[in-house]
Amino acid sequence: MKWRQKTLTVEKRAVLFVDDDEIVLRSIERGFIDEPYNTLFAKSGQEALEILQREEVHVIVTDMRMPEVDGLELLEIIRKMYPHIVGIVLSGYTEMATLQKAVDQGEIFRFIPKPWKLEGDFKKVVREAIEHYNLKSERDTVRQQN
Repeated sequence: MKWRQKTLTVEKRAVLFVDDDEIVLRSIERGFIDEPYNTLFAKSGQEALEILQREEVHVIVTDMRMPEVDGLELLEIIRKMYPHIVGIVLSGYTEMATLQKAVDQGEIFRFIPKPWKLEGDFKKVVREAIEHYNLKSERDTVRQQN
């Protein structure tokens, strides 16, 4: 069996951060400014969906509690429309039963509690999500070639 690895490097990936709190979003933007991947930002679920229509996104990090559409609802919509995107929930509200069920069912990749440790947990989880995306892409490519 012969196959070519088509994995894009981290630098070619895009991460969309969604949070209705503009202060939190600016903090994330400053904290991730030196990361090698493209970062996008949305202040609502609706804005996130609009960005997804015009940008290729590989990982989404969304706040749990937002007006109109909460983080899990947003990820459910995205999962139906863009099943390849890896989802992460960021929240200060720990609805552990709901979150654990979503993680167990594969609806979200990880949960990051607020307040987060940028250099410790947050950046590491985002990079792991990109690696997870890359592995899924490789697997799908191999399956298509067989």
